Amino acid sequence: MAARICPLCARSLGARVEEHHLVPRTYKGRETVVLHPICHRKIHTVLTERELKDDFHTIAALRAQPDIATFVRWIAAKHPDFHESTATSRALKDRRRR
Repeated sequence: MAARICPLCARSLGARVEEHHLVPRTYKGRETVVLHPICHRKIHTVLTERELKDDFHTIAALRAQPDIATFVRWIAAKHPDFHESTATSRALKDRRRR
């Protein structure tokens, strides 16, 4: 059986995986990709759902986003089951203050 690969970071998938809606469900998105939990969380800490819908609804666009590109370089050598807490994004912090 061929190893499953995370399309965001290109590492083998580990024991835990999560589905990411390329267009958020809020906007009726249905297409999903399977990612490492840490990769999935990074996407949602960096980008709002509107940004995902409007500009980052493909893997290529996600990988080209500067913060995610930096993350992909950092995570490249980590074990497939590596996990670390993901910092909350400024956008999420701003929304919580309202």
